[in-house]
Parts: sequence; structure tokens; C-alpha cells
Amino acid sequence: MKSLVGKDSAGLKTELEALRREQFNLRMQGAMGQANQTHLAAATRKKIAQVKTFLTKQQTKA
Repeated sequence: MKSLVGKDSAGLKTELEALRREQFNLRMQGAMGQANQTHLAAATRKKIAQVKTFLTKQQTKA
């Protein structure tokens, strides 16, 4: 979470895009029955929510 504080909106958007890709890959692994670490899906959802919160805060400040 501390790494998100120093990023600008462009950096946060790229971070969000990478997290969404990771979430998609984890979902596909789960659907194929290959998911060994199922806790990563929940952690990725939480990170996405944090990035979205930071983006919203930055947009309301501007």
C-alpha cells in the first residue's frame, strides 16, 4: 500500500491493468483446475480495490 502513495494516476492505471491481467489468469487457472494457491485470487481483488481507491482520491483532489 505504501508503494501506491507515491504513484501518479498513470502509474496507478498501469498497476490496475497488470492486476486485472493477473486476476484473469488466476480465474482461468481456477476454471481449468490448475489453481494451487487459491488465496491469490482474493489478494488480487483486494489490491485492485486499493488501487481504485487511490485513483478516486487523486481524481477528487484535482
